[in-house]
Amino acid sequence: GVRRAVELAQRTATEYGGCWMLGDLIHNTHVVEELARHGVQKAEDAASLGCSDTVVIRSHGVSKSICDLMDEKRITYVDATCPFVKKIHHIVSDKSREGAHIVIIGDSAHPEVEGIKGWAGNHVSVIQNEAEAEAFEAGNKGQKVCIVSQTTFNYNKFKDLVEIISEKRYDIIVLNTICNATRARQEEAASVAE
Repeated sequence: GVRRAVELAQRTATEYGGCWMLGDLIHNTHVVEELARHGVQKAEDAASLGCSDTVVIRSHGVSKSICDLMDEKRITYVDATCPFVKKIHHIVSDKSREGAHIVIIGDSAHPEVEGIKGWAGNHVSVIQNEAEAEAFEAGNKGQKVCIVSQTTFNYNKFKDLVEIISEKRYDIIVLNTICNATRARQEEAASVAE
């Protein structure tokens, strides 16, 4: 997803003679600085842009309201959202329409989680730790709950938090949306640490 986002940004800047990215395209200062030298400038929000601007959506994705705003302002945009993240957007949007309370396990301040939350409808919770999992309530015991994860979240911590939520007796569907490459890196790091 990261490589794809960088390539899309470079191609878009070449094609349009420069473009904008909403926030940092990826979590790599050196790459973001290199993109700036090639005409990919950073905008903090879509509200400051106009119809003559071209925007590349960062690999972490953005909320539906930002896409709607760009459509409304007729801003041309290229969606460089990582396909794994985009899949989560579709999942939470569909499950929310079906009446499920969406639980995103991840860091609430992370741009990926902010974007996912923006596709999850009105009934959404972000859980990052055991205390938040213990305190979680979604309504009655028959409430449908769909649990997804930030793609870079720790797999073992994800399992632990899911277990805590599962004990609450909701009608739960758990979708492990942690990126396979992330999980492999985490397992390799644990192995090396041993």
